[in-house]
Amino acid sequence: MTAGELAHPRTEELQIGPILLALADENRRRVVAELADRPDEERLCASFDLPVGKSSRTRHWRVLREAGLVRQRSAGNGLYMCLRKEDLDVRFPGLIRAVIAAG
Repeated sequence: MTAGELAHPRTEELQIGPILLALADENRRRVVAELADRPDEERLCASFDLPVGKSSRTRHWRVLREAGLVRQRSAGNGLYMCLRKEDLDVRFPGLIRAVIAAG
């Protein structure tokens, strides 16, 4: 890993416990649902409208990344993320769809 790269679990390392814990938070579920609407698109983390402060947002991004739900990359002053839909579907088929459907 080079400077500026963020650590992400490999597909085979994804575990259901951290994923469900990450999805237990309403704000993180909303982020995942928004990313799922456009699974092939990266979004600037700052573009999400969450009713929390900057430090809480940073924590939400870290929890999502460490659980393996999103992939993040740093570019200039921005942090971009996308849903790891394919990886999640390999490990836990239908999970994201079920979580989004449940609201």
